[in-house]
Amino acid sequence: MKRKSTSQSAFVNLRTIVGVSIALAEVSLALLSFGAFAAPSNNAPASPNKYKVTTRSSIDPLVPAMFDCSKIRQRGINKQENMRAGAIMIFCGQAKGGDPKQGVADSSAFSRLVQNLTAPLVYGGTDVDLITGTETSPNITQSETFTTANPDNPNVIGVAYNDSRGRNFTPINISGASFSTDGGITFTRLTPSPFVNTVGDPVLL
Repeated sequence: MKRKSTSQSAFVNLRTIVGVSIALAEVSLALLSFGAFAAPSNNAPASPNKYKVTTRSSIDPLVPAMFDCSKIRQRGINKQENMRAGAIMIFCGQAKGGDPKQGVADSSAFSRLVQNLTAPLVYGGTDVDLITGTETSPNITQSETFTTANPDNPNVIGVAYNDSRGRNFTPINISGASFSTDGGITFTRLTPSPFVNTVGDPVLL
């Protein structure tokens, strides 16, 4: 039987140590990419220094790659109302999104009675659908309309609004518009959107 020399045994041990070190490093990187080491967050408002810092990659195109959640207050994102700010707040665990029951549980019979008593009888006529054409789920949200009319021809009315149908476009576009030529009786949605590379809150002049 042949006996291994001391140098051969040391070489085998060195290879084993290097192999185990590489394997541990790969496991650590895998756990880090899944956010296993991210600080836990809760639904309570956090102080400026307690935002969760994460290095997770976002699958939401509105959230910049490797966004540092500790910069939310410094950049004023917590005070903004556009869709990108909302997506960042949800990504960083500072807001809750996508829950159709949110806000419903708090509405008591008394609050509904007050809303019914204080609501005006007429808001300006019959509601008209601005969104004509097809919609592709899940990006079917529109909000925050801005309306203007042609002073030379009041029958021509334009309405701009946040429109999530372009949130996966490159460049991103979260603004849409519809127009009417019959004084607002009917509207046609502009397709494609006249806006390019916007993140909501459009204005028409």
